[in-house]
Amino acid sequence: MADTNQAGQFLARRAVGLLSAVLLLQAGGFYALSRRENVPAARPLSELPKQFQGWQLAREEAIDPSIQEVLRADDTISRIYFDSVTGRAASLFVAFFKTQRTGQAPHSPKNCLPGTGWVPSESGVVSIQIPGRGEPIRVNRYLVSKGTQSALVLYWYQSRERVIASEYAAKFYLVADAIRHNRTDTALVRVTVPLTGPAGEAARTAEEFVKAFFASLRQFLPA
Repeated sequence: MADTNQAGQFLARRAVGLLSAVLLLQAGGFYALSRRENVPAARPLSELPKQFQGWQLAREEAIDPSIQEVLRADDTISRIYFDSVTGRAASLFVAFFKTQRTGQAPHSPKNCLPGTGWVPSESGVVSIQIPGRGEPIRVNRYLVSKGTQSALVLYWYQSRERVIASEYAAKFYLVADAIRHNRTDTALVRVTVPLTGPAGEAARTAEEFVKAFFASLRQFLPA
């Protein structure tokens, strides 16, 4: 009986602790969102280099106006790059949001891709060691297909010095940054590589491409 009572008291204390943490987070979020936001300046993504570490711009891709209307990003870029030595190709899509307080927020590719006909067959999270960066970044990895086409997709959320794979973690840091820094800016970064051979080859191409452009892109996102 004593053990049962102790277990009940422990669970009750734990529930109270969790409820208190949620209430504090809500209160902090309400306070942060009631202040006038510090909206940082950012360089136009159109100025992103057309060449980095052997990868060269092949073409700019127009973003459909209907997609832009739903996305509501403050700045976007969609490009295809190719490796001048091997001929490998990779596409880069970036959507930057100055603030998320007015209903603007990144749309998760795991929801958008199926909405445009791409069906995921495999998903997970991978680590990529970026030159000059102490810890590897962790990003989402998807294998998708549409008809006879297949592709490997990497994507993540990037804000301040942080790279985030999880949508839930991105929401947590949204509130945390609003409280601590009075900012809610973020970017969605997506890399797509056509799958013309083994998935491992596409994965290596995607990771090498990320390593090539990461430092350049970082200069275009507010610190």
